[in-house]
Amino acid sequence: QVQLVESGGGWVQAGGSLGLTCVASGRTFSPYSMGWFRQYPGKEREFVAAITWIGGNTHFADSVKGRFTISRDNAKNTVGLQMNSLKREDTAVYYCAHRTRPGYTRAELASWAQYDYWGQGTQVTVSS
Repeated sequence: QVQLVESGGGWVQAGGSLGLTCVASGRTFSPYSMGWFRQYPGKEREFVAAITWIGGNTHFADSVKGRFTISRDNAKNTVGLQMNSLKREDTAVYYCAHRTRPGYTRAELASWAQYDYWGQGTQVTVSS
């Protein structure tokens, strides 16, 4: 089992910034990639960003490219998501996810079904 705990969510005005952190633990922690997804009420999880654990290759959803950055600390098993120039449309519950299976195509990194462990989520609310 892998445990993922997100933190850093909150309330911010449009145009502002917010940083999220995911801390991973567990005996079976061994990701090929780590990702961030978000979810709106009544919708399936939507891809935000991903990073491969060894190479640090990143991929972003078009909706956040240029505004969000993803990072990881392999020694501390943490993943960050820095969100800048936030928009009202960014309001969602954000989830950290662990992916064991290898594969670094955009489709593999961006599919929620490819990930096998999830955090409980942290709420991000952007107001205008």
